Amino acid sequence: MYKRTHFLAITLLGLALSACVGTSNQDKTPMTLTKEQLGERLYFDTNLSMNKTQSCATCHAPTHGFSDPRDNGVNGAYSLGDDGKSLGDRNAPTAAYAMFSPSFSFDSKGKYIGGQFHDGREDSLAGQAGGPPTNPIEMGMPSRSAIVDRLQENPIYVASFKKIYGNTLFSDVEQSYAAMADSIASFERTELFAPFDSKYDRYLKGEYTMTEQEELGRTLFFSQQFTNCNLCHQLNKSQRHAQETFTNYEYHNIGVPTNIEGRLKNGVSLDSADLGLLNNPLVDDPKQAGKFKVPTLRNVAVTGPYMHNGVFQDLRTVVLFYDKYNSRSKQRQINPETGKPWGAAEVPINLSLKELETGPALKTQRIDALVAFMKTLTDQRYEHLLNK
Repeated sequence: MYKRTHFLAITLLGLALSACVGTSNQDKTPMTLTKEQLGERLYFDTNLSMNKTQSCATCHAPTHGFSDPRDNGVNGAYSLGDDGKSLGDRNAPTAAYAMFSPSFSFDSKGKYIGGQFHDGREDSLAGQAGGPPTNPIEMGMPSRSAIVDRLQENPIYVASFKKIYGNTLFSDVEQSYAAMADSIASFERTELFAPFDSKYDRYLKGEYTMTEQEELGRTLFFSQQFTNCNLCHQLNKSQRHAQETFTNYEYHNIGVPTNIEGRLKNGVSLDSADLGLLNNPLVDDPKQAGKFKVPTLRNVAVTGPYMHNGVFQDLRTVVLFYDKYNSRSKQRQINPETGKPWGAAEVPINLSLKELETGPALKTQRIDALVAFMKTLTDQRYEHLLNK
């Protein structure tokens, strides 16, 4: 595994890695890369999009918690496609810590868990990596064959793929495409994507002392009495687990309202409901409609906007949205970002009320404390973004 400093140097300098073509001085043959190095170059390679304007890093930027930092005219809710006009209908999830999501399955508790994307439709990182290049509203390449042709334009790619996957790789388009996705997934499993070096992690090691507000938030978050946060956002039973990802990878419908402003700009009908998990081709159960995978809270304070459709801009708004299920206060029934009552659930059935209504109403002090604690889950290299 590379050192993080290697990756950070690449990211901060903004090198056009995919454009580099090198040869050895001795025999003039293309240099070769390890699988992780190859995946790194592919991750930043805009040549893998139709108009050569996008790479994986465009929507999952290493400088912004592997989320999409662009506004795109929709307050960052949706990503703009390589064609310069297409907007998706879901907020790009962070690629950070995605390596820990288990394979998509139906567990012993009778719940769907894991997978990649908001609806788990891809089982693995490689499956996820293989999706955007040929998506017409993302990277927009017309076919896998066209992608493989682009790969073969780069001598370093050709030499490296053959060394890693075999000399006959490019005789089969499907195998070549799978090798590309596998290489990107290998890069996404490196330490750059999951350093576990936030203030919270340093606190666990005795290297950081929580402020009074952060400590209150930590206590509330892990409490079985004062909040219901950890019902879905705690994977390991121990509060001091060194690699807590702050998600149990289950699927829930929490009543997120339609992003009306976003829909007016991306052209998707306001009457159209995103059915979430039910859109997964492996799921044929109406009871799963409206459910989305519980996201990691790692870097949550710097990867807004929030929810699967980016409908909320501020992390504090998200906490207030949850609190509306437990509070009778009229103030708590108002979305502070709009000054109006919370919008109706986009999918009003299958709400996870058992989880949503198990906590008491929260006073303002406790809401602020929870936000302060979640800020401590920010990787060290992104802490400067907290003040922006």
